[in-house]
Amino acid sequence: MIENHTALQLEIAELMIEALNLDTLASEIEPDAPLYGEGLGLDSIDILEVALVTSKRYGLQLKADNENNHQIFSSLRSLTEYVAIHKTR
Repeated sequence: MIENHTALQLEIAELMIEALNLDTLASEIEPDAPLYGEGLGLDSIDILEVALVTSKRYGLQLKADNENNHQIFSSLRSLTEYVAIHKTR
């Protein structure tokens, strides 16, 4: 396991793996690797699915027109930081 994973990062990584049927382990997703294209290789449809499951799990309001989406979904670390600040459950 990569030592700099937090419990929430691993939880969100598991959520992404389940939602997208990824063939990887949560501990293998590097916190600072890009989620789009290079890195994890997700596309915009994948990101929408991640936004949906993350919103449901943590009671967030992630909207498609949010100007910060590119930053929020840039890496596992940035998504986790957003969730940690905004989650309601």
